[in-house]
Formats: sequence, C-alpha cells, structure tokens
Amino acid sequence: MFGIDVEKIVIIATVALIVIGPERLPRVARTLGTLFGRMQRYMADVRAEVSREMQLDELRNVGGEVRQAVSKFSAGLQNEVEQSRSNILAAVSGSGENDAATLGGVATPLSPSSPFSPSKRNRWRRNRAARQSATPQWYRQSQRRKTRVLSAAARVARYRSRGTGS
Repeated sequence: MFGIDVEKIVIIATVALIVIGPERLPRVARTLGTLFGRMQRYMADVRAEVSREMQLDELRNVGGEVRQAVSKFSAGLQNEVEQSRSNILAAVSGSGENDAATLGGVATPLSPSSPFSPSKRNRWRRNRAARQSATPQWYRQSQRRKTRVLSAAARVARYRSRGTGS
C-alpha cells in the first residue's frame, strides 16, 4: 500500500513491542486498527461524494440540454400553430362566414352543440372512476355494486318510496 515490505513491518512491530511493552501492545494495536478502519471508511465516503457530485453535474448538463431542446421545439410548434390559425381564419373570412365558432358547419369544442360540451364532459369525468375499475360489469351487477356515482339528490329520488299518500 505505502511501499512497505514484510521485513519493515516486522522491524516496526519489534520496535513497538520494545517501546510500548507487551502489556499495552494489544490495546494500542486495537486502537490503531480502529483508527485505520475509520480512515478507510472516511476515504470511501469522500470518493462516493465526489462521484455523486460528478454524476449530478452531468445530469444538470443533460437537463439543460433537454430544456433547450424542449423550448426550441415548443417555439417551433407555437409558430406552426399560429400559422395554421391564421390560415384557417383567412379561409373562414374569405368564405364570407363570420361565425368563428364553426368552421364549414363542423362544431368546434367551444360550441354548445358539441358532443363534448362541458356538462357531458363533467358527467364523463364523474363516472370515470366507476367505469375504470378492474371488476367486470357482470360481477358488479351480481354483487349489487355501484357502477356510477350518484349525487345525493339522485339517491333520494331513486330510493324514495313510491307509495301513494302523504
């Protein structure tokens, strides 16, 4: 490790035995072994920290490159959208039709006659949890489990007794 041969280690151990004495030598050897282990762990931690910092720096560089690519793509896409929008508006205004909600009689998502109007979209979102469960429909029906979410008013109307009278 440090360029120390076996003969040098034997000489150092002999001198330590003479200087320290046979009574205290095991305790000193244990202490030196503990300190050497701590030093090795500390060096391993430092190496790991340096490696993590290098990887983090590389990731930051890659992240910056990705952000630049995304912003470039986004700017190009925005330009394409604006160009298409202006072409569509020019085509609509050229045909003499002033209604911006429809293009050639086709309903846009903003028009009230759209099949995806906000009320239908909200109902679809509410019932999505019931529809997407992993339990098959036939099992849910046989177990009398909920298949759609009902509001409180709908539950009252559904389960209210239909008897005549008061």
